[in-house]
Amino acid sequence: MVIKGEDAVMGKSFPDQLAAEVRARRASLRLGQRELAELAGVSERFVRFVEQGKRTVQLDSLLALLDTLGLELRVQTRTSAAARALAGQQANGELRARGEPDQSADARP
Repeated sequence: MVIKGEDAVMGKSFPDQLAAEVRARRASLRLGQRELAELAGVSERFVRFVEQGKRTVQLDSLLALLDTLGLELRVQTRTSAAARALAGQQANGELRARGEPDQSADARP
């Protein structure tokens, strides 16, 4: 399962994408919400919240639910312009910390 945060698919937020993935996987396994909850060791209410795209859920419970469905949550480095800029700032800070000059084109004396 690959869900992008900032680059939401068709305007859907991360919680909405997660909800759709969980609903689709549960349906493909022909499980009811109660059955899934029992298998995952979470409440039926929690399953309902995830499938409704609730913005705040407990991470450990979410991971148990995803594991039961055979899904995983991944965190990976973004390749967005903001992430590249942040990485560049960090690299420049490391150079300054070591006393090395900043080699970037927009470096100021």
